[in-house]
Amino acid sequence: MKIEMGESLVYSWLRHVKECQVVQMNWKSSSTWKLQDEDNLKQLMEMASEHFQNEYCYSLYKNKNKNKNNSFAQFLKQAEMDAVGICITENGMEVHTVDVAFHKDGLHYDGGRQETIIKVIKKLIRSAMCMISYFRATTGEVIFASPKIHNAVMKDLEPCMIDLNNLFLENGYGLTARVIANDEFNELMLKPVLIASNNISDTSELFVRSYQLVSMFGDERSTWQRDTKPTDASVVSNDTLSEFKVGKIAQIFLREALESGKADDEEVSLMLTKDYSKSTFGINFPLLVPVEEECDLSRYYTKKPLVIRNKKYWLCSQWFESPANNDRPSLLAWLDKRGAVI
Repeated sequence: MKIEMGESLVYSWLRHVKECQVVQMNWKSSSTWKLQDEDNLKQLMEMASEHFQNEYCYSLYKNKNKNKNNSFAQFLKQAEMDAVGICITENGMEVHTVDVAFHKDGLHYDGGRQETIIKVIKKLIRSAMCMISYFRATTGEVIFASPKIHNAVMKDLEPCMIDLNNLFLENGYGLTARVIANDEFNELMLKPVLIASNNISDTSELFVRSYQLVSMFGDERSTWQRDTKPTDASVVSNDTLSEFKVGKIAQIFLREALESGKADDEEVSLMLTKDYSKSTFGINFPLLVPVEEECDLSRYYTKKPLVIRNKKYWLCSQWFESPANNDRPSLLAWLDKRGAVI
């Protein structure tokens, strides 16, 4: 099976940034699977067809004069997604689907600019319908990603994404359609994977392994790579952080901030207490525990101790971001106050 480099990047992004426990590349539906919610999905398909035809003169389904049942079945039968990730959290199951296109001269499909836009919209609608029908997903994202899309195409796509998300809401689906391209592709997809790459040793992740190989030869790296460490929290934007879950932010950026001296000895001592950790970070356990002390290790990251001025500590792993218990704002506020994030 041929694996494109863009697909390999997305695979690592879903696993290590979106923290999906299950990821499959080159996903296809099976003809033996039973369609769920078929009537509502047909309605969504018809509403989308009518809306984009009336608003933008985009003909999404060329065979609209044929039997509607056959058109619907054929549309889903053609479903193929570059990657699907399933993330199970305390809030339930989230499904993320990604189609990625890497065109060196900018995204372009046969038929010109309008046909390119239509193809992106159709891919997102088809992915959403598969999520609803086959995965019974109520929350998640359908994403089209490309490192380079010309401004004229992006300008036309942006209102279409707003309309598509409104159509999802009108039909009772809590899904989000996104196009990640250009600078956002770099900030939201590429950089987060590079940041996470230090802790990845899976030889099947071709993009990450390629980057690790290049990184071994420091003098040959690009100016950007020589001047900034991908894991240096001081050069990471809030946009990049937005793709990480709170636990991953603690593992990477809080760890780096503490090890680089962002907290003085007095504050480190306070971090050993439950009260300070609760009031500052919102967590229910001491942020740090010296490795020589007894503690409930199931509440801490124990793969690698955190080192502050030659002393070793375990870092708390109990981070949550549910509506009833959201530690993310407190953690980001601490990092921002210490100048650990730009």
